Amino acid sequence: MTSGKPVAHPGRWALGLLTLIGVGAALLLRIPPSPGHHGAPPGPELITRGAYLALVGNCAGCHTAPGGAELAGGSALPTPFGKVYAGNLTPEPETGLGHWSADDFWRALHEGRSRDGRRLLPAFPYTSFTQVTREDSDALFAYLRSRAAVKQANPPHQLRFPYNTQAAMVLWQWLFFTPGKAGVTAPAADPALDRGAYLVNGLGHCAACHAPRNTVGAPGNEMTGGDMPAHDWFAPSLHPVAGQGLTEQDLVDLLRVGRHRLGSASGPMAGVVFRSTQHWTDADLHAASKYLLSLRPEKAPSPGAAPAMQESPSVGQQLYDERCADCHGAQGQGQPGVYSPLAGNPTVLQPSVRNLVQVLEHGSFAPATAGNPRPYGMPPQDLSVAETTALINHLRQTFAERAPPVTEVDVLRFR
Repeated sequence: MTSGKPVAHPGRWALGLLTLIGVGAALLLRIPPSPGHHGAPPGPELITRGAYLALVGNCAGCHTAPGGAELAGGSALPTPFGKVYAGNLTPEPETGLGHWSADDFWRALHEGRSRDGRRLLPAFPYTSFTQVTREDSDALFAYLRSRAAVKQANPPHQLRFPYNTQAAMVLWQWLFFTPGKAGVTAPAADPALDRGAYLVNGLGHCAACHAPRNTVGAPGNEMTGGDMPAHDWFAPSLHPVAGQGLTEQDLVDLLRVGRHRLGSASGPMAGVVFRSTQHWTDADLHAASKYLLSLRPEKAPSPGAAPAMQESPSVGQQLYDERCADCHGAQGQGQPGVYSPLAGNPTVLQPSVRNLVQVLEHGSFAPATAGNPRPYGMPPQDLSVAETTALINHLRQTFAERAPPVTEVDVLRFR
């Protein structure tokens, strides 16, 4: 069981330590597989509840290969440590979960351990799933057991040494993982905040992308934003930003429809909205949004010194007038419900320009949702590094006064 959440590039200092300390523990801490007893067949209500939880956790997002059978695994998940392949979650005995019990499944989510006791790779975000309740784990397992069995063997992971060893996983869990440990918790005894914290920090596993990671891929305790180098995107901070003015309804709209009054979901987040959050209940969307707005506020970025521009400062304005103004407006106001505004747009305001570079180079395509079935997209722009730099600086200096300027070196890093 794995997930496609990328991790930061590892430091070489840890390689020998991982091997020396973990090799003995890997041999001592194996758990024999359970006999695989499943008890009475689950009822339809439990399966229906599990189907909803599978949407909340976006299980199909990683465990369904492009063009493949749903939840049968086999999709390649690139990480800076090497390539990982998501497992088969169907109840097929030889290649899936057919011999697993509800206890085995709970142990995988709660302890990060497979049926035979092996430590699972942290690409499967058990650091978040450990907060899932036993009741929800059983419901999710009941749903997976109800799916059609698909016999599909998983390709072997392609990880560099020692990250392909159980010794490394034993040490990683010992250093960075405590089963059942909660992440950022709700600040008050409010049922909606508690539910939102459970969704965001647990099955929703938002921290898997939106929390910064250390040199060996362990996530931080706050969702202040994280690089996704394997996907060339930056997962922005989920903390509210002073002066940005996003409301609970804005966040609900983004998660349900794929856009709000200041912008739209693109890149990996568009896939999350398409496969997962648009299917959440209204109550859960509001609970998660309320919780996110309760997190520690962040200060708006401070402006930096203007870069030494190799192009005329008017180049950015000219490029904007030629390529952007027809849709986004001369003042960056956009067209409500059609084209996102650039004035106050969170992507324009982000400290990192990684996502702006990706949008200009590859285009931006919002997800098709029930509330926005035919979203407008933006085509890729054929721009040089100098032109991209000039346009980005024009956007940030015109529509985001607090955003620091960038140089061509910054743009080159993300192309």
